[in-house]
Amino acid sequence: MAAKQNPTIRRITLGAELRRLRRACGLTGVQVADQLLISQPKISLMETGRRTISPRDVRDLCRLYGVTEQEVVDALMRMARESGRRGWWVAYGEVPYAVYIGLETEASSIRSYEPLLIPGLFQTPAYAAAVVSETIPRPTPAEASTRLEVRMRRQHRAHHPARPLRLWVVLDESVLHRVVGGPDTMREQLEHLNHLGAQPHITVQVLPYDAGAHPGVSGQFSLLRFTGAPDTGTVYLERLTSDLYLEKRADVQRYGVMYDHLQAQALSPEDTAHLITDTIKVHAGRSAAYSSA
Repeated sequence: MAAKQNPTIRRITLGAELRRLRRACGLTGVQVADQLLISQPKISLMETGRRTISPRDVRDLCRLYGVTEQEVVDALMRMARESGRRGWWVAYGEVPYAVYIGLETEASSIRSYEPLLIPGLFQTPAYAAAVVSETIPRPTPAEASTRLEVRMRRQHRAHHPARPLRLWVVLDESVLHRVVGGPDTMREQLEHLNHLGAQPHITVQVLPYDAGAHPGVSGQFSLLRFTGAPDTGTVYLERLTSDLYLEKRADVQRYGVMYDHLQAQALSPEDTAHLITDTIKVHAGRSAAYSSA
């Protein structure tokens, strides 16, 4: 693993290795928790990378799993120390989706389906401000400002000059028509969306109304892949009170197949750009109507 690897990915990689070692010696998570006098959820959180793993945790687990090669133990403990480093977003205090931001920062590609809103990496400041302001519970002005700044900074990763993030988004057509922040904001947002869709590392498709029932009716999801960790693909499901992260190979493959079907049913990128252009005219007309009223 590269020395500069994101700490979130280090936790996921370390957790996956500890899970492999546990299974190799035939122990369940419950058995490990009983023997180390810790909770079973802690084992699960460590193995999925959603809890920091201390060097002491690694040492105790290696002893239980019968790992005798000191080089292996030392390497895993070093990963544990490095995974405790703080990501850039920690400086902003308590921000939503901190785990997801860590994954997004290290991802090599993200494929997402969005049925309600323009995704955060594609949002203009005005559109993002309108979305953040409607968060429940309502943020204070200071909280809203911080969340907006974090959202805009996240976008730097998408256009990193050395390793641009491969983005592919399928939007439900309703996203283009839902007026967020007013018609002027929507016109600016859709112009920006078309600009992004013309970039070589970004693909935008719209799933039209006449597609009817489709595999995405269950809601939003994102599928993240990582160059340095090919076996740690993650499916992210955003929910109101708690987000879900699916990392089992079968789950990732199932969502991958679902996404393939969504891409096939959606308009081509070229037809999508034409539809977005037509919708921009609709919002421009609304803006002109409001101005003359």
